[in-house]
Amino acid sequence: MVVVDTTSQTKNALQWALTHCVQDEDNITLLHVTRTPVGQAIDETQRERNSRAHEQVHPLKNFCQLKKPNVKTEIVVVETAEEKGKTIVEESKKQGAGVLVLGQRKRTSKWRVIWKWRTKGGMGGVVEYCIHNSDCMAIAVRKKSNNGGYLITTKRHKDFWLLA
Repeated sequence: MVVVDTTSQTKNALQWALTHCVQDEDNITLLHVTRTPVGQAIDETQRERNSRAHEQVHPLKNFCQLKKPNVKTEIVVVETAEEKGKTIVEESKKQGAGVLVLGQRKRTSKWRVIWKWRTKGGMGGVVEYCIHNSDCMAIAVRKKSNNGGYLITTKRHKDFWLLA
């Protein structure tokens, strides 16, 4: 399962997953989580948002099929009013994911200091939540540079450099 949106970090994580994790005859699920305002009922605008989300993720599905034609790819769009991290972890359990891949962006040192202060020294953010609470192996992928290589973060490794 790869968590996707429209950012470049997502595309890098998907490319890494297709190159290093996914084998022929595997199934890959592209999970897109959107926020829903609290207390909003299902109506036409929600259906429109769902179809817009599918349109945003569909090019990534085409990319998967181009790169790995023997892999079955499906799109799952989930709307939630809860925290995204909790929704991602629950959906990975529900779908029976073996590996959960997330794109990660580099945070500035100033942002990290502020975040640690706000969370009282703990780790914070959607990616960190998923890594520490997922039942399956969760991998955060960040492209190191344009020259190549990825920084991989799991429960046991933080910013492990994988030259590829």
